[in-house]
Amino acid sequence: MTLEQPLGSVVQGSLSQGLEVRLHPDVLVEDMRVGKFLVVQGMRSRFFCMLTDVSLGTGSPRILANPPEPNSFMQEVLAGTGTFGTINLTPMLMFTPGANRQESIAKSQASPSHSKRTPSNATLSSYQAQTSADIELLPVKTIPGHFSQVYDASEQDFRAVFGWEDDPHRRNFAIGQPIDMAVPVCIDLDRFVERSNGVFGKSGTGKSFLTRLLLSGIIRKQAAVNLIFDMHSEYGWEAAREGKQFSTVKGLRQLFPGQVQIYTLDPDSTKRRGVRDAQELYISYDQIDVEDLMLVRGELNLSEASLENAIILRNEFGKAWITRLLAMSNGEIQEFCETKMGSKSSIMALQRKLNRLDELKYIRNSCPHNYVGQILESIEAGKHVVIEFGSQSNLLSYMLATNVIARRIHHAYVRKAEQFLQTKKVSDRPRQLVITIEEAHRFLDPATVGQTIFGTIAREMRKYFVTLLVVDQRPSGIDNEVMSQIGTRITALLNDEKDIDAIFTGVSGAQSLRSVLAKLDSKQQALILGHAIPMPVVVKTRPYDETFYAEIGDPAWEEVPNSLLFKVSEAAKADLGF
Repeated sequence: MTLEQPLGSVVQGSLSQGLEVRLHPDVLVEDMRVGKFLVVQGMRSRFFCMLTDVSLGTGSPRILANPPEPNSFMQEVLAGTGTFGTINLTPMLMFTPGANRQESIAKSQASPSHSKRTPSNATLSSYQAQTSADIELLPVKTIPGHFSQVYDASEQDFRAVFGWEDDPHRRNFAIGQPIDMAVPVCIDLDRFVERSNGVFGKSGTGKSFLTRLLLSGIIRKQAAVNLIFDMHSEYGWEAAREGKQFSTVKGLRQLFPGQVQIYTLDPDSTKRRGVRDAQELYISYDQIDVEDLMLVRGELNLSEASLENAIILRNEFGKAWITRLLAMSNGEIQEFCETKMGSKSSIMALQRKLNRLDELKYIRNSCPHNYVGQILESIEAGKHVVIEFGSQSNLLSYMLATNVIARRIHHAYVRKAEQFLQTKKVSDRPRQLVITIEEAHRFLDPATVGQTIFGTIAREMRKYFVTLLVVDQRPSGIDNEVMSQIGTRITALLNDEKDIDAIFTGVSGAQSLRSVLAKLDSKQQALILGHAIPMPVVVKTRPYDETFYAEIGDPAWEEVPNSLLFKVSEAAKADLGF
């Protein structure tokens, strides 16, 4: 077997601070890129590491005081001895061959003929003979010894750590490739959907394309069912591609016509974009609760006193409180305040500001058809739902509709989950639901996270089979408690120090990863870390293009039998307005 040439030797390090590696003379420092995936071959174990820093060193300060002429013979003489390159590695995982091989490996490495520059054939062959099912990757609790050799990660290493897409035992999805190799890096979608996740990055770094990739993988592998609140109409149907030349990319409905349904809050806008089979969606006043108004209090400029009086109105008139308020005259308001201890000025201000809701195209005084119930039936039938906002994409419109719809669907899921926990019947188990929201910091900021259903979902995690996929360019605006519950974080370039700090909330070894994140390219690169991937890795994300369309395809889709459709309990029907 032909062994790869080592890149350098471990010269010092610690478990907490990482390893310092001195590069061999024939290795160019310029080939060492932050975020690169390397392996260190120890006496017993193989360590999978990330390169976190590159530096230059000299054997004597006299060299710096009197540097050689450029491209001179003296410069070549000093290379590798008087001057050298060093890299810092952070060990992430380790693999130790089975105990039955340890004795032969130790003897091979103790042999006088064994070179310090090459690992033993026994160690490498025992490692490469493994399958993904045999290899047990362990957390790093020790470090390799002095002068252990460092190698470029091979394809076998990547398969061992990240798996491969056609693995029959796991729902793996190739999210991209390492920055210097043509090897797929996969995430485990089953682990991905069981916790809430985030896609972060500053504007223009490709968050929407990353999110489309992830959603396509979830649909293709049938890992969960999706509910996507499409603020800018980018996911359901075709959207514009960034670049000098105008072009478009396909939406999920075009890639999976049998599995994706589009609902729209602005039918005229959706039709102008060429979508002919989108279903209309309306929300009535009786579906809006005080908690929904608390979320948009800034957009409506509502005072604390107005919200307190809204609670009084709701307690008096029930679900129809907004309709009754908007129809009340000054005299009726005065009479109401005298009998119910309300504040006339606050209620009049509330009435005046709630009139703005009439400007939203999807708001109705009453809806004879229950659209939220229809969405719920689609989800439980295994259909993925995209809700487009069209021209109704301002923050007031987006935050109000998203909170109202998600709250009611989550409430039905809670009832279904409680029923499943009682009966333990497979037929009663709800489908795993992933809710995708943009501008997530508007819903999850510390001031309002307690009033939104999304804060509840993020904290509950998988308890009720509902998780979030949050897409945001300001992760620092998200509550720290919620960020600590984000299982997998896929992060493109960020510049703001507060945003970078937020990404690493609750992450061990964050200091070394900060430098990796800061050095990402502005396009098509991301740092992935968390629950769905064995170790942090920088990837060049998979192109969302014609090749991807052909690979992802639309697999043969079988309609779910009616007997398996979601059966809503009578209590849930009442809550949903059936």
